[in-house]
Amino acid sequence: MLYLSTYTTVYFCVLAALLGGCFGSFLNCMAWRIVHGESVLNGRSHCDKCGHVLGARDLVPIFSYIAHGGKCRYCGAKLSKRHLWGEIIAAAVFVSALLRYDISLELCEYLLFACILLAASFADLEGYIIPDRFIAAGIAVRLVFILVSGGILHELAFSAIGGFSVAAALLLIALAMEKLMGREALGGGDVKLIFVTGLFLGWKLNVLCLIFACFIGIAAGLLTGARRTAGEGGEPKLIPWGPSIAAGAWLALMLGKPILDWYTSLF
Repeated sequence: MLYLSTYTTVYFCVLAALLGGCFGSFLNCMAWRIVHGESVLNGRSHCDKCGHVLGARDLVPIFSYIAHGGKCRYCGAKLSKRHLWGEIIAAAVFVSALLRYDISLELCEYLLFACILLAASFADLEGYIIPDRFIAAGIAVRLVFILVSGGILHELAFSAIGGFSVAAALLLIALAMEKLMGREALGGGDVKLIFVTGLFLGWKLNVLCLIFACFIGIAAGLLTGARRTAGEGGEPKLIPWGPSIAAGAWLALMLGKPILDWYTSLF
C-alpha cells in the first residue's frame, strides 16, 4: 500500500514523521518524570528549569525548540538539545520502520519496540537508569504479538532463545569483569535491555545488536574523551550504554538480515 504511488509514499512518510516527533516528545517527558520521581499521568508539561506550565505553542515537536531558540520563553533558561534530537531521531525511526515494513502488523509491533528503546535511552541519558517498567512493557508487547502471530510455540521459542542466550552470556562476562576489576562493569538495566531486544530480534540479530552497541559505545566514549582533552575538564563522565544498545538494536532490525546473509555467503 505504501508504494502505490509517489504521493502515497510521501504522504504516509510525513504522517510517520509527525507521529514520531510527537511520540519522541512524549517519551522524553515521560522518561524525565520517571527519573525525577514525578507522576507520568498527573500534572501538565512544564519547564525543566523554572517549572512553568507549558502552553500549546511550546509543545510542537522540533518547531517549538527552534522557534524559541532552544530556550524557555518564560525564564529564558537554555534547554537541553536532547529534547530536539530526541524528537528528530524518533521521527526518523518511525519513517525508517514504515519504509522497511510498510503498513502491516509488523510495523505496529516494531513501532512499539522503537518506543521502548527510545524511552529507555532517554531515561538512561537523564539519570543513568533503565526503569524496570520499560523492561516489563517490552516483555508485555512481545507477548501480545506472539499470541496473535499464529505460530505461538515457534515465536515463543524464537523469543526465549533470543532473549536468554545473549543476555545470560553478557551477564556472565560482566560478572567476570567485575571480579577482575573490583568494580561494577555493566549496569543491570543494560543486561535487561539486551534481554528485551532478544525477544524481538532473535539470537542472531541480537548478537549483531550487541556488536553494534559495543562499537557505538566505544565511539561515544572516544568522543566524550576527546572533548575533555580539548579543555572541558572535570571528572570523567559516565557514559550510559542504553542508547548504544537501542541504536544497535534498530540497526540490526533495519540492516541485520542482509548483513547476516552476506556473512554466511562467505562460507
